Amino acid sequence: MKSEDHSRQIEVAAWLAERADKVIETSCASVYLVGDRALKVKKPVDFGYLDYSTLEKRHWALERELAFNCATAPDVYRGVRCVTRAARGGLEMDGAGPAVEYLLEMRRFDDEAVLSQRPWAIDDALEETLGRAVARFHAGAALRPESGQGALGYTVPSNAAQFRKQVSVFGETVVASACAGTDAALAAAAGLLERRRAAGFLRRCHGDLHLGNILIENGAPVLFDCIEFNDALSDMDVLYDLGFLLMDLDFRRRTDAANRVLNSYLDEAARSFPTAELYAGLGLLPLILSVRAGVRAQVSAHAGDAEAARAYMAAAIRHLGAEPASLTAFGGLSGSGKSTQARLAAPGLGARPGAVILRTDEIRKRLWGVGALDRLPAEAYAPEVGRRVYATLFDEAGACLAAGRAVVLDAVFLRPEERAQAEAVAKAAGAPFRGVWLEAAPDVLRGRVASRTGDASDADVAVLEAQLDRDAGEIGWERLDAEAPLRED
Repeated sequence: MKSEDHSRQIEVAAWLAERADKVIETSCASVYLVGDRALKVKKPVDFGYLDYSTLEKRHWALERELAFNCATAPDVYRGVRCVTRAARGGLEMDGAGPAVEYLLEMRRFDDEAVLSQRPWAIDDALEETLGRAVARFHAGAALRPESGQGALGYTVPSNAAQFRKQVSVFGETVVASACAGTDAALAAAAGLLERRRAAGFLRRCHGDLHLGNILIENGAPVLFDCIEFNDALSDMDVLYDLGFLLMDLDFRRRTDAANRVLNSYLDEAARSFPTAELYAGLGLLPLILSVRAGVRAQVSAHAGDAEAARAYMAAAIRHLGAEPASLTAFGGLSGSGKSTQARLAAPGLGARPGAVILRTDEIRKRLWGVGALDRLPAEAYAPEVGRRVYATLFDEAGACLAAGRAVVLDAVFLRPEERAQAEAVAKAAGAPFRGVWLEAAPDVLRGRVASRTGDASDADVAVLEAQLDRDAGEIGWERLDAEAPLRED
């Protein structure tokens, strides 16, 4: 049967290749580009964690691939087609004869629209959109509470086994360090992983969420090519799913983009997930980024790319290194540039991909149950609402610091007691504190506020005028002249 299966595969490949403009080969599939279609055929391989060795198993995998990917890319995935034996002995598509092979039909798209082809072109707007899109996908994903530690628990020993087989590439000392580090980190994370499993963070995820599986069309991200072949690799803590994207961006020297994606993800996820466990989960990030880099290391070694394999392994070990948490607060009147300064500072603070940014403008929108860019009514800015917003800001900052993550606060901090509370949060966590007060001339502030668009802040010139009329009291923070034009790039 194996030889017959192999012969049929060769026949189908030749038949499709005659019609194709281009053929793309991977380790487990062939994709034939035919006009506006992409026809994907699974190869009859068995890698243990992936088994396409029979026609039935390939058909099963294709049906799952269609079903799973339609959740995020319904306009790309069209259907499973059957290559059948024609009456005269040839091949045809969806004929009445016996099935020879199955394939997945997809809409052909521009290869250059895939993010791995242009990581340098990922801008602020796309980073914001991407993080929120992934968070919404996770919020709607099926729960998998029965999966224990999920794919993270599966992958740590799997990586270790592959590293030991590839010791000639990495060296014994490096392999020993990577294995010991991830084993210890996973053991230390067991309790947190269990709490997050019970709280609903273990879900049926994409599983392979790196830049090569994210398409940009009409300015929006499209997640495609998720893992369908093994639930052990796709049932996971949602942060492990996001972690592949963060690691990939960081490895490509786009830590700034990884930080913006992380922060937009957290703000959006906080609308659907319990915030205590959401922020506590940030303690998993060093392990998650290390394991994701480790996957790339052993895959690169298997493919014969020793240079890339060693670079990924160095990143895997580096992610496990301890980085001190700190609290930085940017205060100042509306238009002073707090958000820009926060986004500039965050990627370089603490463990990669940098600090969590907590912004009162976004927290207020969350507490009010609206989108980050939706405008709020005047009653959302009543004093009692403001007190709740700042209380939430400080609670979330404390949770992030407790998880070992650096934090940047972005708020007006007009009241002395608000500034004092920010310092108290850092002191309670034993973290270094830096307070920065941004200053600019009133006319500069008025011009910035009047021209602001597409931002979570609802502050207009009238709000600014009210701030200008108030006494902020003694400001003991570092003062920064914010009149110069502000840029994030």
